[in-house]
Amino acid sequence: MKEAIDNYFLLLKQTIDNLDRAEIESLIELLLSTRKNGNNIYIMGNGGSASTASHFTCDFNKGLSYKKDIRFKMICLNDNIATMLAYSNDLGYENVFVEQLKNFLKKDDVVIGISGSGNSKNILNAIEYANHLGAKTVGLTGFDGGKLKNIVDVSIHADVNNMQVTEDVHMSICHMLFSVMSPMLEAENKGVLCCE
Repeated sequence: MKEAIDNYFLLLKQTIDNLDRAEIESLIELLLSTRKNGNNIYIMGNGGSASTASHFTCDFNKGLSYKKDIRFKMICLNDNIATMLAYSNDLGYENVFVEQLKNFLKKDDVVIGISGSGNSKNILNAIEYANHLGAKTVGLTGFDGGKLKNIVDVSIHADVNNMQVTEDVHMSICHMLFSVMSPMLEAENKGVLCCE
């Protein structure tokens, strides 16, 4: 049993070590500029990735925004069950996210899709619509990245054939973003330039 435990944590560590740091920096810069410009960030996922999307939204809207002069405006597209069920029932589950974006999305907004496989049709439809509109797009993926990895502006890819590790990495990305950006925003709020 100990070997199985050690192997899991070793695989998780290796996957985190192999993340593209340049892409992560690009994501941070994109999120900060979107906040500064007052634009919205839309995020979505299915299953465990839906929970991750909800957690991102909580951490950004409350944790990184409370008592700040400029706040993040993050909207989780999988949090309104009635809306999702209405679109799913009438138009198909593949349209539950893209149809919500059609109500709100503007050119300079950001759309984040979280998909372990990178091939969730409802995520791809939403990202393709966002690309067509000229919004910035971000993908958090695992396995080989699927189609999502290749159609987004910023790709955070957990290169591992394990869904549990993929989801752990995506959640770690959320908390890493919080930890990196929090002191930057605190310093900004006090009029101090921080963390070049």
